[in-house]
Amino acid sequence: MQQHENWRFKGGEPRIHPSAEMKGCRLGQFTAIGARATLREVSFGDFSYCEPDVEAIYASVGKFCSIARNVRINALEHPVERLTTHKVSYRPNEYFLYHGVDGAFRDRRKAKPVTIGHDVWIGHGAVIMPRVSVGTGAVIGANAVVTRDVAPFTIVTGVPARPLRPRFPDEVAARILALQWWDWPLEKLSDAIPDMQQMSIVSFLEKWEAA
Repeated sequence: MQQHENWRFKGGEPRIHPSAEMKGCRLGQFTAIGARATLREVSFGDFSYCEPDVEAIYASVGKFCSIARNVRINALEHPVERLTTHKVSYRPNEYFLYHGVDGAFRDRRKAKPVTIGHDVWIGHGAVIMPRVSVGTGAVIGANAVVTRDVAPFTIVTGVPARPLRPRFPDEVAARILALQWWDWPLEKLSDAIPDMQQMSIVSFLEKWEAA
């Protein structure tokens, strides 16, 4: 993690609510984890945050992602092909002595990670299913259930989620991807914020591509 001496920047240490439960996670600088979040083997890129009651497992989240309350990333799978879908068959240790966790089923779950790109907004109550990839700049509507990959800069809604519209024309989206602003040093990012607030996307690109 970078150390910042510049007076313009607040401390970059992750902010984790005391009620959050985390295991095997990696958090970038300026990240924030909300109350009662439950995260297992999840990575968060710089500046990404989640609101309260988010659950995620076996997932990577890029930089500058906004995750609303009650989102579920990599929703739990149950073994529908077995006699029972109940966890008694894959986590019998919770009920019986001398029976351990079903390692093969756990490995099956870990083999279906979710990948979230940079600058993704995931709306309230959305569910991202196993093995889904969400492209940079995408928006997931509230309560959507995402069962297939989402293209960059695409807004999806519904159950199952379907494309609603692109955020930008293809040419503009390609220019944003090429700019890779999410990887800018903090000094440059800080300088660009007023332009983010006041300029059209095309004017912003023209200025900062030249820079």
